[in-house]
Amino acid sequence: MRATTLLLSLLGLIAWASPSHSQTTRDWITGAPREAMPIKAWPDGKKVAVCFVLYVEYWGKGQGPNFRPDMTARNPDVVDEAFRQYAIESGVPRVGRLFNEQGVPLSIALNAQFPEEHPETWKQFRASVPKASIVAHGVNNSTEMLPLDKGMDAQKAYIKRVLDRIEKSTGVRARGWSSPSVFPNVDTFAATAAEGIKYSLDGMDSDVLSRLMTSGGPLVMIPYPTQIVDMGQYLSRQKEAVDLEPLWIDYVSELTREADRDPARPATVVAIGVHPFVMGTPAGAAAFRRVLEALKEQPLVWLTDTDSVMAAAEKQP
Repeated sequence: MRATTLLLSLLGLIAWASPSHSQTTRDWITGAPREAMPIKAWPDGKKVAVCFVLYVEYWGKGQGPNFRPDMTARNPDVVDEAFRQYAIESGVPRVGRLFNEQGVPLSIALNAQFPEEHPETWKQFRASVPKASIVAHGVNNSTEMLPLDKGMDAQKAYIKRVLDRIEKSTGVRARGWSSPSVFPNVDTFAATAAEGIKYSLDGMDSDVLSRLMTSGGPLVMIPYPTQIVDMGQYLSRQKEAVDLEPLWIDYVSELTREADRDPARPATVVAIGVHPFVMGTPAGAAAFRRVLEALKEQPLVWLTDTDSVMAAAEKQP
């Protein structure tokens, strides 16, 4: 009898340790159930999906990141205004040309206001990357961000307005979401899912896909690690584009080494945030070109876009 009881207990432990039981956890931020989405391999047997996401944002005069914080009291603040305007007028198109030249897919995190306020820049940029995925990124990054203190219905209405405006300007109904200034709250995840968003870049704590089971419906989380976003490295840690070059190559290369050593590991994915202030300068584009050329040489790397990652995940059994 004891032997039977022990055997049943062991079988129960084995069953509990199986993927069907062990891969659902509670999300650290929202408290919602979060399911693992183990992907054996990406298309063509690739094991590491890499998505570069260019943030195409609208700030408005007197708003946005500052290159020289010691000059912000000036009126006009010519230096910081030029820093931001150069990114819009020169940096965004330069990154588009680079990806066109390299033949690498790009994802665009787009403020709805950008094509409205900068139609010629948008037209020029979009012509260079006509198939780039569009990820909705709020109205703008300064004065019209998510209404976090207004409740779920207000966030749903805001998200719908963003999606409608982007669709009107671009002809694309975005399937992905990235909260402006990376500032969502618990309601945001459910609100985006309720408005038809299929995936989010607001999950920053993983190397693999997962599915957040929100009250608004399921929402796939594509990892967007905070450690490798260029803007944070540039403004907070004083790193230049040339410093990001080895950081990005090493980050992806280590994921490929792990996959090569253990082929049974789930395939990984990383969305790398890129901003025209950093990678849209001539020096930034030169470093970025070397990154793309290095990653194209890695046989296990799939250089892709966020919509394609989502489409590949949806085809999994």
